[in-house]
Amino acid sequence: MQQYTEPISRLIKAFAGLPGIGEKTASRLALYVLNAKGGYADELSAAIGDLKEKVMLCRECISFADGETCGICNDPARDASMVCVVSDYKDLIALEAAGSYRGRYHVLHGQLAPLKGVGPDEIKVVELVERVRAGGIEEIVIATAFDADGETTALYLKKVFAGSDVRLTRIAAGIPMGGHIEFMDGSTLGRALQGRQEA
Repeated sequence: MQQYTEPISRLIKAFAGLPGIGEKTASRLALYVLNAKGGYADELSAAIGDLKEKVMLCRECISFADGETCGICNDPARDASMVCVVSDYKDLIALEAAGSYRGRYHVLHGQLAPLKGVGPDEIKVVELVERVRAGGIEEIVIATAFDADGETTALYLKKVFAGSDVRLTRIAAGIPMGGHIEFMDGSTLGRALQGRQEA
């Protein structure tokens, strides 16, 4: 059986290390890069190099930035008194795409998962506590996932800030727009009932 040359094999192995990419997809990607015209391989290489050299953590929200602070923290139109706590950068991007939140963020870079050995020291909780101590934050919106780890993280944050002057809120969970009650699971229906509002 024909073996790939060593440089192709290295690229396949690198692509296969990405989440959700199997060996067949990695092989297709590597061969695409090899056969691409117009300097695509050089552009890809430069983009990856820039990613590692120029992207850093924002000193305010711990999100990704191409300077000391990110565009959201630099935006004077954003409400600095409200901080939405998300587990990772993808959650921040999803909330921004929705376009209805105008406060700032704090990225934890993970969730508490005691069974996996992920405790408070492995995520960016200390940085959040320091931001609150510095003053100016009136509300923390907890926007972690509604799974076991997300709930554990939310409960921990409530405990950390219990007794402080900061208002703690949690994003709502329940029936999605366009969803039919008959198809919802009991946990979703329960949350929808608990989070009911005035009609």
